[in-house]
Amino acid sequence: MPPGHPRGEHVLVPRPEARHYALRCRACNRVIEDDGFVLGCPSPHEPAFLVADYHNRRFQPDRSSADLFRFHSWLPIGRRMAGVGSGATYRSERLARAAGLDELWIAFNGWWPERGATLATGTFKELEAWTVLARLPQRPAGTLVIASAGNTAAAFARACSLAEVACLIIVPESGLAQVLSPEERAPWVKLVVLDHPADYADAIALAGWLAEVEKYYPEGGVRNVARRAGLGTVLLDALDTMGRLPDYYFQAVGSGAGAIGVFEAAERLVEDGGFGDQLPRLMLSQNHPFTPLYDSWRTGSRVLVRMDAEVARRRAAQILTPVLSNRQPPYAILGGVYDALHTSGGDMLAVDNAAARQARALFEEHEGIDIDPAGAVALASLLQAARDGRIAKGATVLLNVTGGGRERRLREGSLRHARPDVRIARSEIRRSGAVEMVGAL
Repeated sequence: MPPGHPRGEHVLVPRPEARHYALRCRACNRVIEDDGFVLGCPSPHEPAFLVADYHNRRFQPDRSSADLFRFHSWLPIGRRMAGVGSGATYRSERLARAAGLDELWIAFNGWWPERGATLATGTFKELEAWTVLARLPQRPAGTLVIASAGNTAAAFARACSLAEVACLIIVPESGLAQVLSPEERAPWVKLVVLDHPADYADAIALAGWLAEVEKYYPEGGVRNVARRAGLGTVLLDALDTMGRLPDYYFQAVGSGAGAIGVFEAAERLVEDGGFGDQLPRLMLSQNHPFTPLYDSWRTGSRVLVRMDAEVARRRAAQILTPVLSNRQPPYAILGGVYDALHTSGGDMLAVDNAAARQARALFEEHEGIDIDPAGAVALASLLQAARDGRIAKGATVLLNVTGGGRERRLREGSLRHARPDVRIARSEIRRSGAVEMVGAL
């Protein structure tokens, strides 16, 4: 246990050692026993995600719990954690009328306790952070390494502080403002900031180099089955509230991990047999002009469109949502964004900053709470699709607001900004030098 941290309500609740699932490769169907660290299939073949096959194939939430872990039978975890929050799903009235829709449901994944949303950092990335930690062995050796565009850093900084897991988080300067928490960061959680003009890709590269050093181990990003499964609980919560699968699912995406997680959850729900045989159509959106997934989907190919690094940095600096600026998203990999869109009959959309700002103001006007820019991008895409007649008025639509309530918490003084432990200039992000600087923390 990291020294000096008093145990509070966020304690590890022991569970049986035997895992209630196995991992399976989407390419070769090889079954792999999970040790909490596995990120890929060892067999030689094209890149493919692992998925979790659960012993219980029926959707059976644990009614004794109200948080994320009420879905533990469909989460790849070895234990549960007490005191974890959750998002909330509700049916919209005023915003639905403004959009011209009869059945608009909102999955609010942020801080809005009056609605039942209790994600303390105000982002849905808490769903992935707690699930990833619950998948690890109870006392993992070494330090977990995470690259983030901003929101994931906030979620893991808080979760690792409370769960007593040593962690090193790397974030570009553009994402530092998103690293907010109601508590002080624990001393075993270190934050490295890469100075402008470094971007998320630079953070990913440095995290990859560090993960090769013996004292560190990688979180794995979208390759981590727990990350996708945690984010996929957005759909499980919605189904539990709505009583049915939505016809359309809207979300803004950078890597697409959340959308892939929702797609995987939808596959399981269809396999359950009690919720129909139709997958929700994934309607995923990006912020123009940083649109690698949108551009790739428009070609009709599963090949990711290449983007020059300097062009990517310039475009990322122009958008309202730097947290969506992943220039190497998992598009082509088996089980990735292309497959999720193609199989669900979905589509990629793109909106500009002006449309996102208008949508953000509209949400607060009609629903009464602030939302993050990424949620505004998703809403702007939904409004655009509704105006264009792409959604029937009576269709059941689920909008994933991936963050919100943070401005409210800042006004109340209940969130604090993070201070980095070290800053690294982009010119210094060389393998040996940067690893030495970070290793000295």
